[in-house]
This record gives sequence, C-alpha cells and structure tokens, in this order.
Amino acid sequence: MTVPETTATTATTTATTAAAVGEASGAEALRPHAEDAFADELKALAAADDRPRPARWRLSPWAVATYLQGGTLPDGTVITPKYVGPRRLIEVAVTTLATDRALLLLGVPGTAKTWVSEHLAAAVSGDSTLLVQGTAGTPEEAVRYGWNYAQLLAHGPSRDALVPSPLMRAMADGMTARVEELTRIPADVQDSLITILSEKTLPIPELGQEVQAVRGFNVIATANDRDRGVNELSSALRRRFNTVVLPLPATPDAEVDIVSRRVDQIGRSLDLPAAPEGLAEIRRVVTVFRELRDGVTTDGRTKLKSPSGTLSTAEAISVVTNGLALAAHFGDGILRPGDVAAGILGAVVRDPAADRVVWQEYLETVVRERDGWKDFYRACREVSV
Repeated sequence: MTVPETTATTATTTATTAAAVGEASGAEALRPHAEDAFADELKALAAADDRPRPARWRLSPWAVATYLQGGTLPDGTVITPKYVGPRRLIEVAVTTLATDRALLLLGVPGTAKTWVSEHLAAAVSGDSTLLVQGTAGTPEEAVRYGWNYAQLLAHGPSRDALVPSPLMRAMADGMTARVEELTRIPADVQDSLITILSEKTLPIPELGQEVQAVRGFNVIATANDRDRGVNELSSALRRRFNTVVLPLPATPDAEVDIVSRRVDQIGRSLDLPAAPEGLAEIRRVVTVFRELRDGVTTDGRTKLKSPSGTLSTAEAISVVTNGLALAAHFGDGILRPGDVAAGILGAVVRDPAADRVVWQEYLETVVRERDGWKDFYRACREVSV
C-alpha cells in the first residue's frame, strides 16, 4: 500500500521527534535519572555482587548500601558516595525495603530525602521514575488509577480504558514506587494508600477486579519535618511505614564535602569549568549557613538570631553553583566572595523585614570582625544596600 505524502511526512516527523526525545532522555538530558547517570557503577556492582538478592531486586541489600555510601570493588571500580551520612541509616532503609514494610524518609528541607529515594529506587529496581509527586492538588487517581475517557465513552469500563498510576504499575511489576512530599497530599488521598500498603492489593470496583502486588513491590515516601500540620499522617497510615529520619550533616567538614561533590556534578552537567580554588568559598558559605541555622557562631561564643528560611545543604549547593556560573561567565573563572554574596543574601533574607535585620546584625557583629573575611564583608555590604 502506498502511503500518502502527507502521512509519510507526518510519520517521518514523528520518528524524528521520538528520536530527539530519546536522545534528550539519555546523555543530553539536563538531569539524567539516577539509573542513567550512574549506569556504569550499577553495572559494576551487579557484576561483583554475589550476595543473595530479594525477589526482583537488581542488587543485594549490601550492594545497594554500597551504591549509596560509596566504596571500592575488588576489580578496582570506585563507587562514588551518593549520600554522606551515617551508614546505619542507609542500612535500615535498605533493610526496610527488603521486608513488606514501606519506607518513610523524614527530615527538614534539604536533607537529601528525594535524592536518597531516587537512588534507592534506581539500585533496587533499576527504575526511579515510578513517581507520585505530592501537592495540595494531588488527586486520588495519581495514587490509584484513572481512565482514558475516550476509551471509556466508546467501550465502557475495561482494562484497556484504565490508566494505571505509578503505584499500580509498581505493584504489577514488583518494582519500587516513590511518593514525594507525602504530607502535602490531601488526607483523603493519603488514606487510599492504606489498603495498598497493608493488604498489598488495589481494588478496581468498576471492573470487579483487583491488582495484587507481586514480590519486589514496595513504596518509598518522603515527608518534610516542617510540614507537620499541613496534612499530617493518620496513625493508621503512619503505622504502615518504617520511618528513617535523615539529619542535617553532623559536621562542617561533612557538609563541605557534600556541597563540593554536588557542585562538581552539577557543574559538569552545565559545562561549567572546575573551580579547584573555590573550596575556601564553599567552606565560607557552609559556615554562614550553619551559624545562622544553629543560632550560634562556630566557636560557641556569640548567640545569633536565626532567619525564617531553612538554610539547608541544598540551598548552599544552589548558592555555590550560581556563584560558579557567575565566575565562569562574568569573572576570571575563580570563585570569589563577590560571586556568592548575592546568593547568600537571597537565601537568608526571605522575609524582607525580619530577615534583613538578622542578616545585618550577623554582618556587623560576626563577619566584619572575622579574620580573613574582609573581602566577603565588603561584597555582602555591596549587595545588601
């Protein structure tokens, strides 16, 4: 059969578009999924992993923990740390996923809950994309299933007309599903998780059917400590989770290490030049954030007022990345105080009235008097005017 020219052109355009989308989802993606970005490490771990694996897991629990925490394999392959923190927390999280209990990662903003969730799913199931993003408007269909209304109107309720949610797909395939910002989801939608987590079953009353979870299925949810009271979890739902609290970095050195690693990764993806001389500014940003966050200077001598923002590690990463871009495009490529000053001001002063007072007081009583911080003080004064 001869294909009409217009149809052929449309098909060619569609194929070209699909190829472009496929390319963008790989090496050219701005932020590749964990299973793509670290495919070589996951492959090396799978090859070296001779320990027992739970049903449908790509790696053993030991290998999953090694992928998250880093290490060196017998063949010399270096596994980069994805999470810098207590190993026991990661071991508890991985062990939870190997049972029939769901995992809840709890913590203040910026403690890498989403990051850990994504990498756990990538290591366990090889797919971190079975994701429900929690918002105030998340509908029940996002957790259970929806309908293709064209099919529904044409043929009535059927499995062909049903649109499975990420959770339903994970149940059917024995995969790990993710629910981000669980406490932002309305309470009635949250409760639709109870049957899934307790009975491992998702009823489809319109069809008189159900989807039963196969071995390997589990759920990782994240929740923000500061969102308690937005849509607090019911006791019935909370009992279905094992909770792991991810803390802020315990020491300045650990936080500097985290920021340096992530800035390096992000910088490479944005084709920004490496900034080996930037460690001093990274340490300075981390110091400012920790002191204002903790309400006391590093030496413990001066009490400070804390601003309304969280000043998390994630925000420190953002400030340094932006500073690196400024240095690369409008400077000499070396990260300097002037490159990070505006970013710090934006992170600290969220409430223009109250936070600006806190920041000015910190500048004049701490930064101004600190040895080696004169250039930073001047840069902050310039952007604070």
